[in-house]
Amino acid sequence: MAPISQSKHIGRDKFGTQFSLLKTQQYTDPAARTVTPTIHRTISWNASGGLIATGANDKTVRVWNPERTSPRSQTELRGHGHAVEKVLFNPVREFELASCSSDGTVRFWDTRSKTCITKLEVGGEPFTMTWSVDGSVLMVGTKGDVLIPVSTSIPASPEILSRYKQPQQTNQTTFSNTYPPSELLITQGDGSVKILDYPTFAPLHGLAAHTSSCTSIAYCPNGKYVAVGGSDAMISLWDTTDWVCRRTLSNASSGAIKGLSWSWDGRYLLGASEEMGTGGGEGLGSGFEIYHAETGDVVHTIPTGTSGIPAVAWHPNRYWLAYTQVEETRQGKSSLKIIGAAGGPSI
Repeated sequence: MAPISQSKHIGRDKFGTQFSLLKTQQYTDPAARTVTPTIHRTISWNASGGLIATGANDKTVRVWNPERTSPRSQTELRGHGHAVEKVLFNPVREFELASCSSDGTVRFWDTRSKTCITKLEVGGEPFTMTWSVDGSVLMVGTKGDVLIPVSTSIPASPEILSRYKQPQQTNQTTFSNTYPPSELLITQGDGSVKILDYPTFAPLHGLAAHTSSCTSIAYCPNGKYVAVGGSDAMISLWDTTDWVCRRTLSNASSGAIKGLSWSWDGRYLLGASEEMGTGGGEGLGSGFEIYHAETGDVVHTIPTGTSGIPAVAWHPNRYWLAYTQVEETRQGKSSLKIIGAAGGPSI
């Protein structure tokens, strides 16, 4: 699929009005093979924005064409022995997709041939991954708090470089926006973020980010900020020049922030929470919010009721927003939705 042209910047004062005009399209799974509800807890766009992948608890990876909503237009990739914990497209090779599962493996897929190129036995229970911006290294994290850098320079021959056992509970990771990668940021169970040199893993800096576990992290595309989400339902924004917290963002109806995503221009940010409607404040169950990063203002609220939002992902070069939503009317199943991709105005 040809790359989609990049959007023009939209300022804070006009964003909500224009974004509210976009249509939301729902993408339907094939007929369920089991009675267990299918929950999509991970989502990733490819580099051009022409494909989007989800991973589910039914052991499958699904690759979708955002312009077609029929179940027949999606590709189902099977091979994992347990639930898929994370899917992630290579940031520079748009048809290379990685997935990890608690079956102890990371699989690399070619979405053109719809095949698994390589299965890498990493051991433990891998649940998180992050790719360096040049696509040369995939950092894998296990539930045993082991970080495993994998060389992905040769697509068909990924290689485990080393293993680093961490002293604290390790949640999500992200590389800095540099070529080649020079820093690795790690969120921890004690509410801190550890910044390490890469590839030496030598400690460089630490952030006392939250009062409880840090559960998600995302580097701004322009490199100015790092966003950190916590189990305290808050998002903190850190200036990468001096590592000072510039502001915090919160939604009274949200639970723990399990995922974060920046818009392609770094202006807008939002977080995912599987516990919408649990915060106990005003606006209970109202929806999840899009924030303007520089001011912290809420520029738009997407209504969800009390449905959880396991995963969110902005399109890489448009103001299209993909998210998965647990549908209360579908016996706990989740669905993929994309705002902006199907018909109507485009921004």
